Amino acid sequence: MLRPERMSKVSVTGAKRVMDDVIETVHGLNLVHMVDYDDRWEGFRPGNPSPEAEGISETLVTVRAIESILDVDEEDAGPSRIVTDEEMDTEIEEVRARVNELDDRRAELREERRGIDERLSSVRPFATLGIDLDLLSGYDSLETRVVEGDEAEIREALSTAEGISEFETFAEDGVVAIFVYPEAGHEDVLDDALVGVEVTPYSVPDAETSPEEYTADLERRKGEIDSKLSDLDGEIEELKLDVAGFLLAVEEQLSIDVEKAEVPLSFATTDRSFIAEGWVPTDRYGELETALDAEVGEHVECEELERVDYDDVASGHGHAHDEEPGDTGDTERQPATAADGDGAREVRSDGGEPRPDGGRTASESSMHGDEPPVIQDNPGYAKPFESLVSIINRPKYSEFDPTIFLFLTFPAFFGFMIGDVGYGILYMAMGYGLYRGFDSDMLRSLGGIGIWAGIFTFVFGILYGEIFGFHIIADVLWGGSAPIHKGLQPYHGNWALGWLVLSLLIGMLHLAIGWVLDFVENYQSHGFGDALGESGSWLLMLFGVWSWIFAGTPPFGAAPSLLYGPESVFAGNPFPLGFAGFPTVVGFVGLVAFFAGLVLLVRADPVEGVEFLNVLVNVLSYTRIAAVLLAKAGMAFVVNLLVFGVFVVGEGEEAEWHFGTGHAPSYYLEQGTYHGHEVTEVMFGGLFHSGIGGILAGILILVVGHLFVLVLGVTSAGLQAVRLEYVEFFGKFYDGGGETYEPFGTDRTHTTE
Repeated sequence: MLRPERMSKVSVTGAKRVMDDVIETVHGLNLVHMVDYDDRWEGFRPGNPSPEAEGISETLVTVRAIESILDVDEEDAGPSRIVTDEEMDTEIEEVRARVNELDDRRAELREERRGIDERLSSVRPFATLGIDLDLLSGYDSLETRVVEGDEAEIREALSTAEGISEFETFAEDGVVAIFVYPEAGHEDVLDDALVGVEVTPYSVPDAETSPEEYTADLERRKGEIDSKLSDLDGEIEELKLDVAGFLLAVEEQLSIDVEKAEVPLSFATTDRSFIAEGWVPTDRYGELETALDAEVGEHVECEELERVDYDDVASGHGHAHDEEPGDTGDTERQPATAADGDGAREVRSDGGEPRPDGGRTASESSMHGDEPPVIQDNPGYAKPFESLVSIINRPKYSEFDPTIFLFLTFPAFFGFMIGDVGYGILYMAMGYGLYRGFDSDMLRSLGGIGIWAGIFTFVFGILYGEIFGFHIIADVLWGGSAPIHKGLQPYHGNWALGWLVLSLLIGMLHLAIGWVLDFVENYQSHGFGDALGESGSWLLMLFGVWSWIFAGTPPFGAAPSLLYGPESVFAGNPFPLGFAGFPTVVGFVGLVAFFAGLVLLVRADPVEGVEFLNVLVNVLSYTRIAAVLLAKAGMAFVVNLLVFGVFVVGEGEEAEWHFGTGHAPSYYLEQGTYHGHEVTEVMFGGLFHSGIGGILAGILILVVGHLFVLVLGVTSAGLQAVRLEYVEFFGKFYDGGGETYEPFGTDRTHTTE
């Protein structure tokens, strides 16, 4: 769980005449993460794609273009099928011709429709004027314009312009028709007159009818085009239903063919031989060896080069080779004979020439790609949380995978802060809807996270005895007093202080786990000295400073009465643990440990020394857990207060708040007592107790208010819990950046062999 699946680097060496058989076999296994050859071996060069690769790629582009035109998606797929080369050659061309014909007709109709829309848009100003279109142009002795502008400004400009004998304007809703009769010998006087006037000119449509008739003709033609488009869309949809399954199957088959045709680019080759390398899960190497032996036999050599230890990758040293029974432990690999143009010569499966001593260095023994790809190895119930980890980055092969810690802490943080049976049920339902309703891996993972968050919210809701802010569960299951309380009410106020302290303890534990993981990683990669300086120093400072804080009086203790002494919440309720702080000597030892850790840190990495207060600040950051707990409880309380009202029993720190669910709060105030306790005041009367209008408003507030709290639970409790994981916890030991395991092969969904 804490480490990815262990990986082995493998090499496959053989003659080129069996390369296609090897590619087919390896692709069918969908097992080997290929490594690209990097020109490091003398006499070898990257392979060439098969001659058919270019043609296959062009056909694949054609198929995807057809799918785009028909809007084909995965939901349109039919049953899986066998796709032959003859079927692809004939049917693809027939489908392409039919699709292009329909698409061209649709494009022509759409273009014509766009033109009609533009003409309709241009004629609207003329329809506003109500003047026939043939009256607005075509004169020999008159200059005419139709513009948008202010008629008064236009008339003023015309009246003062030179060369104008007479003019007239007609205006309606800002559209102005202008008629100008120029004086003899003057031309274009209208354009000159309008210079400096803010107007927008319109082009007069070429028609002899009224604007209304012109618009009606265009609308009629537009309706005809829409009808044709509708019929054409029906034809295209019918064609889509007929060929979608075929197209998806062909696309999948062609993608597979392209992948096979281009994979030789990753190989190291000579004229007669090839070497391919890649990564496989160690426990599945036998599958590869057995399959190649069955298909190709002695014409190919399959070798497990190394089984990679996590600490060797972290240290940057050569990879470890676990010895099987009978192994010599030598890294030398058996030679293979390859007949090149210069005659037969000895080559090794690693591509290098033999060294005189028969050995081979790690850099000589294989292609590049020494960092193995990562397959996260988590149990099924924790798998959804891999998506939260991947938002930061996939873990490196040499790192601890934090998924299991995320699974153990994130839902617990979330559920503790919300803690309500009703909200828990809704979160589980929402998560289940995401998990079952979508094909997206990310959305399904979020659904799984929602389910777990809902489960913990439900469990804490049972312990708090709450459902939608009411203490009905406490009355039914716990006889009126739940095992734990949120601390919102005055007589449970100490619980709020207790949760504050508990948040600090949770923070210390959470951060300590992160630094312990970092210590182990540093110890494995660099040794105890570096681990102590880079990670152990933080642990010393963490426990040192908080031992001092939880200890007695200054100068070797700084705990306030909240944490230490007879007034401490640990001295009595709500947590009867009998803890009243550490002795003064513990505070002294804590300070010594803190400064010792600081010295170690500065010696190991002086730059990090400036962040020494993180051991205090990071822990204090966890008090947001208690803060969100009280905030969410307060929001639910306010919603119920507005709807049902609240009356108060007792006074001061002993006061209890009760909702008026059975009677109006004023009723209990008139009665004077509630279960033998004096009712002292009414906090709010409640909408449900104020008539029909109040009941209707109360129902709306009750539903909308709790939905609002439900959503804010995600945006506050969820985001705060994520922040604690990403910023406080991950930052102690996790970098990420691992390579995704992408095996050469395809999981067929639309085709079968």
